Amino acid sequence: MILLVGLGNPGKGYEGNRHNFGFMAVDEIIRRHSFMPERVRFQGLVAEGTIGGEKVLVLKPATYMNLSGQAVGEAARFYKIPHENIIVFHDELDLPLGKVRVKTGGGHGGNNGLRSIISHIGENFRRVRLGIGHPGEKHLVSGYVLKDFAKAEQSTAETIIDSVARHIALLLEGNASGFMNKLALDVAPPKESPADTTKGN
Repeated sequence: MILLVGLGNPGKGYEGNRHNFGFMAVDEIIRRHSFMPERVRFQGLVAEGTIGGEKVLVLKPATYMNLSGQAVGEAARFYKIPHENIIVFHDELDLPLGKVRVKTGGGHGGNNGLRSIISHIGENFRRVRLGIGHPGEKHLVSGYVLKDFAKAEQSTAETIIDSVARHIALLLEGNASGFMNKLALDVAPPKESPADTTKGN
């Protein structure tokens, strides 16, 4: 079984926040791949389904971001899921909006959700880093991540969410570079066709 974890904060007031990008991504995976309805379990909401013949469990911790590891650890232990089969979707300040990177292991980079997960299961899990950009100053970060995407950003954010859900099978089969390439193509602006230089007679 593969465990997909979306990071975010529960509750209506946080739904559109940049910090909830992980929740948004896994919600679209659940919808697009017709998973079973969500139910309350492991201190969060879980939904089960299959993608490309692979059994997948999606988990959204309901503990608030800084305690996410409690839910992830509980689910991983219950199903005996190896840590390399855990993929965490989270917002990433160090990447601009529209950029997505996949990595395995490493530190938490200041993300309290990752910090909590690492404290419960260690670093050896995959992360899908969903770029949100940086406000420029460290003291602005907290307010920035807890605000909704700006109007000008919403189209790009929606494209990323849709693209993640459409191409997730590539990531599940271990093709991280193929997954990232597909997302990059989906976000890239359409190329202008060369000007038609032919003249009518």
